[in-house]
Amino acid sequence: MADVKGEIVARCRDEIGAIQKEAPEAVALVYPSPYHVGMSSLGYQTIYRVVNAAPGRAAHRAFLPDDVEAWRASKAPLITYEGLRPVSDYSILAFSVAYEAELAGLIQCLELSGLHPLAEERGPEHPLVLAGGPLTFSNPLPLAPFVDAVLMGEADESIHSVLGTIFDADTRDSALRALASHPHVFVPAIDGDALPPIDKTDDASLPAYSQIVTPHTELRNMFLIEPERGCHRGCTYCVMRRSTNDGMRLVEKDEVLSLVPEHASRVGLVGAATTDHPQITDIVNALADSGREVGLSSLRADRLDDDLVAALRRGGHRILTTASDGASQRMRDVIQRRTSEAQLRNAARLARRHGMKRVKLYVMVGLPGETEDDIEELIEFSKELSGLVPLSLGVAPFVAKRNTPLDGAPFAGMPLVEARLKQLRRGVRGRVDVRATSARWAWVEYVLAQGGRAEGLAVLDAVRAGGRFADWKRAFDALPENRPRRLLVRPGDRLGRAGQPMKAVAAETAQSR
Repeated sequence: MADVKGEIVARCRDEIGAIQKEAPEAVALVYPSPYHVGMSSLGYQTIYRVVNAAPGRAAHRAFLPDDVEAWRASKAPLITYEGLRPVSDYSILAFSVAYEAELAGLIQCLELSGLHPLAEERGPEHPLVLAGGPLTFSNPLPLAPFVDAVLMGEADESIHSVLGTIFDADTRDSALRALASHPHVFVPAIDGDALPPIDKTDDASLPAYSQIVTPHTELRNMFLIEPERGCHRGCTYCVMRRSTNDGMRLVEKDEVLSLVPEHASRVGLVGAATTDHPQITDIVNALADSGREVGLSSLRADRLDDDLVAALRRGGHRILTTASDGASQRMRDVIQRRTSEAQLRNAARLARRHGMKRVKLYVMVGLPGETEDDIEELIEFSKELSGLVPLSLGVAPFVAKRNTPLDGAPFAGMPLVEARLKQLRRGVRGRVDVRATSARWAWVEYVLAQGGRAEGLAVLDAVRAGGRFADWKRAFDALPENRPRRLLVRPGDRLGRAGQPMKAVAAETAQSR
């Protein structure tokens, strides 16, 4: 236990901005991935700050250990960073879940806390378990067996009323009944599979920004801030598209700059469509003028021009990262990704002109309707770009997400995805670096993205069997064929509390294998 506490104390010593606060209403804010991942999450840091800002309330952080098995063998309970207290001592555990596979980490965190992972096995004497985060924008149903309530969508403001409801309740049951009446809270024990609409934070609460800067993260010593939230584009595979919470919401340049602390030597501008901000070049130049290194997420090729790339280079960019997503122009048209070869070619030329070391291009394979000809087009175009500037391809298998127009589209299959990757690697060998996401784990993501409670329960079996891919596959293969299937809900539809779409005709989800 001394070693465990020593590591936490050492990490806290290196942090700038941590809030040391004790209060009558304390929450364990748990991230189901290791510290270096969780502290790179802007949403997690934002909730940490806003909870601590409330009078009489405190948020103490906890994370999935770097080595789960070693922690388990030590018999030490999972503890919080601020309080060095067992997570199970808190009356509320609030998890921030970013993507499907983190469900395994949530289960492990509960077990390391001495709590049964299944909500139905926990009683009034146990903490109430909440979940929120990016996963709630798509499909939180696999979480249902493990949590007591889910905050849907943006929780920057609703977290206050939800926590107040729980702390003010006389009993656990009365708290859950009250939460079920909240317009954006999903209570699995009461709501079944009926999901309420996602919440939208008032624009006055924007932007989100880092509370803590630390060297022990994926984004070392980087202060994160969002100059915009959401996206005004209509890419059919993306959850954060223009139909989600009214599309893109902007934060003015002066407000963004005013929130960057003096100590921040590195600043990350993050969001779904950062380069679509009309003042983005001015923001980057202002930060570079102050001597700061600047990072950007989501560079869109059609927004790159000489001024912006020059500003990025002044801000320390050495690699220009953008995306085509579809392997060919035909596939980009199909998924409404408004990026052309001419724009990608221009991005490569700008990168070369401004001394970038390379271009990294993200691409999806396995989209519905894709053929070998589309991959051949990607091969030829990649070789052309590599003649302009060194090129890397980041390749991910397509995974259909709930609440997108491609919801319910089948997974291409591991053999087909592997064949596409083999074709691509063979075609660009010696010219282009290709790094691909595992087809196996993409399939796991797909099963959960398109699944429900049964798939969530299968994760528990996979985790307890060891968590290897074979364990996940065995658990999913064991699911009964006649298990309940969730309803397909198209964008614009709302799923009522009775579990029926208000507009679209219900359809069964396609088989995941």
